[in-house]
Amino acid sequence: MKKRFIKIGLISISDRASSGEYKDEGLPNLKSWLTNALVNPFDLEEVIIPDQIKIIKNTLITLSDKKKCDLILTTGGTGPAKRDVTPEATLSIGNKEMPGFGEQMRQISLYFVPTAILSRQVAVIRNSTLIINLPGQPKAIKETLEGLKDKEGNLIVAGIFAAVPYCLDLIGAPYIETKESILKSFRPKKK
Repeated sequence: MKKRFIKIGLISISDRASSGEYKDEGLPNLKSWLTNALVNPFDLEEVIIPDQIKIIKNTLITLSDKKKCDLILTTGGTGPAKRDVTPEATLSIGNKEMPGFGEQMRQISLYFVPTAILSRQVAVIRNSTLIINLPGQPKAIKETLEGLKDKEGNLIVAGIFAAVPYCLDLIGAPYIETKESILKSFRPKKK
């Protein structure tokens, strides 16, 4: 049997980037971060779409159900503006909400800006896919994924990706490991 690599869907949600008004920075930064952080090879599906709830829902469903992505990371559309509907779309297609991811992303961002409380990132499981809404800014994406370190490189606050490999194990996705120099993922010790 051929070994299957993890399949990751990346979605940038932006009216302006999807129309070509400006160059999307979210997907290239996410792809670069994953390439640097993961030990294992992975397959990617990348999409840039506008802030429209029906398109977001359909894209999430397609990447999960038809393209069989194990993990979907979105960027953009999580603020309080009228056009920001990514969390609503994500919650509407999920089977299980995973509130700890959003809570931790806001906690990390509060170290940098008081407006982090305005962010509405969520995470859900849809069938066998973990879907996480990340912030829109490349710097904030990296911080929330990796966590915060002091000047000596000691971890102050864990990033959300530390829990992703074990969550993927629990929902039946292919096994992945992270490079400890970037991020130490957590799995319970086997008894």
